[in-house]
Amino acid sequence: MLETARTIPAVPKSASEKKSFAGMGLIWWRRLCQAAITAVIGQWSFYGIFRCPFIVPYVSCQNCPVITCHGRLFTVFWGFWLLLPLSVVIFGRAFCGWACPGGLVNQLLGHFAPFKLRIRNTLTRLFPYLLLTASAAALYVWLPGGQPREVVPIRVGGFFESIRLTFEHANLIWLARTFVILGFFAFGLLMANAWCRFVCPTGGVLEWIKPIALFGVFKTDRCNDCNKCINVCPMGTRPAEANCTNCCDCLSACPQDAIKIGRLPKGR
Repeated sequence: MLETARTIPAVPKSASEKKSFAGMGLIWWRRLCQAAITAVIGQWSFYGIFRCPFIVPYVSCQNCPVITCHGRLFTVFWGFWLLLPLSVVIFGRAFCGWACPGGLVNQLLGHFAPFKLRIRNTLTRLFPYLLLTASAAALYVWLPGGQPREVVPIRVGGFFESIRLTFEHANLIWLARTFVILGFFAFGLLMANAWCRFVCPTGGVLEWIKPIALFGVFKTDRCNDCNKCINVCPMGTRPAEANCTNCCDCLSACPQDAIKIGRLPKGR
């Protein structure tokens, strides 16, 4: 490995500095996109956790009694579920890294987490399978399971009073679902991006279908496996590998200029 690394020409300092500057610009653009989209659909995400009467949020909005939820708006509901698969075809799992409100919250919490898990071992290689298991469970509850209502959201008095009453009168399965979600978000303060890496059903579906993507971030044959990209990746992975969300944070981290963004090479 060391011998291979010596045979690869070093990137000129000026080119490296320009690449670093461009990479920082992409990071700021990503944060701006995340903040803007969170302002648009952030309330929908919040309602999905605390007010949605179904076990699987966001997929039965047209049958939901919570008339104030964003999902009740026809254009928002169907527009989201039509654009999401399209985004995967174009740019892989970029929704998770550039647009998901939950992803933004997890990444912000991850900055404080003492355990980043930015390594490659047996445990981290199992993460995508955990995501697929969570996706399969959500699909089972939604389709064969009939997506039952497990709570009637109560809207009485102030906001927090309504939330308290909803929890007080909810069925056990709804409480378990909600506390699992909140628990993994809280776990993100200990282990970075726990929700996004382990159990997010949407992320699991996107992970499964992202191989059809046309564009994305990828490694070239200049890569010498130094793994410096992992050290800056919020998801603790390498470009185009499992759990890569095309966030582009790694573009300026590679000393060999081996990370590119664009049309994905065939047979990657």
